[in-house]
Amino acid sequence: MKALVVDPGVAHSTRVEDVGGPDGGGVLVRVLEVGVCGTDREIDEGAFGVAPDGRDTLVLGHEMLGIVEEDGHGLTRGDLVSATVRRSCGHCLACAEGAPDSCLTGDYVERGITRLDGFAREQVREDPAQLIPMPHSLRTLGVLGEPTSICARAVRHVLAIGGRQPWAPQRALVTGAGAVGVLATMLLRLQGLDVWTASLEPKNEIVDALGAHYVQSGDGDLGDLGAFDVVVEAAGNAQLMADALGLLRRSGIACLLGIDGRDQTVQIPGRVIGVDTVLENRVLFGSVNAERQDWLAAVDALGRARERWPGALEHLIGLRVGLDRFQEAFSFRGGKATLVISDA
Repeated sequence: MKALVVDPGVAHSTRVEDVGGPDGGGVLVRVLEVGVCGTDREIDEGAFGVAPDGRDTLVLGHEMLGIVEEDGHGLTRGDLVSATVRRSCGHCLACAEGAPDSCLTGDYVERGITRLDGFAREQVREDPAQLIPMPHSLRTLGVLGEPTSICARAVRHVLAIGGRQPWAPQRALVTGAGAVGVLATMLLRLQGLDVWTASLEPKNEIVDALGAHYVQSGDGDLGDLGAFDVVVEAAGNAQLMADALGLLRRSGIACLLGIDGRDQTVQIPGRVIGVDTVLENRVLFGSVNAERQDWLAAVDALGRARERWPGALEHLIGLRVGLDRFQEAFSFRGGKATLVISDA
């Protein structure tokens, strides 16, 4: 069976090759398509990724949409599914309580990323507890389940932090209009917030369709837009992350979803962190991965968004190509790219 594999730590070693059939127990799933994101590109660059124990290669792919191939475990052949990415370390409180996204040891494994093969292969066997049912009405959007779950976790934590005291958020800012930025915009709009989404591109029709305000960030200081109750940084820019604190209203919350590992120094006015953040109860936190409740919330949100803004999110997936054209998907920057493994 064909799979997309990489030698972690070796730049541009990604390739399609034959691998053995799916092993282990669990539900047999035929993979329909796999989304490509920045993490996959970083692994391809040799900057990230860990092969399974005793192996030199890792099967890529963590954003999966598949179809169940056999009855069992409460599932029926033909069911559409996605699957969680991060799995329990097996020996910490967070993982024991079903929250590997908050693993306290760092010993977790992750599909297609850390010590566990991914989904960019024709078939896979999966633990039924890790499968996420996906309605067939979301066939064209289901591959967005994983990045939406990341944003759903972020919004859940924003609301939990905000709920520690009386709070009535109204305005939100999202920096970055890639898949994560657009999906964060969608979730905040579903929460009823007035959302501004800023990025370098001159326009974004999807953001407009979601009823948010699109801002080309190079046109001026984001501070000119006023202060916000919620800021989500999804551009992967460390300076924007630092700037987020200065864009908050009283009791405002900034969530960091982007990653920026460049060797650099960022600046922040002393008063912002030394006075305003303290006196105005501002919060900045980072969020990564998601647990089952976030996946279920993501599926629900995609369904509601599809009904509320018909056709809007379909435009987020700008390229669908076969597995052998993975290099095109890795270099594509016109929205989300996916690898089509098999037909429905």
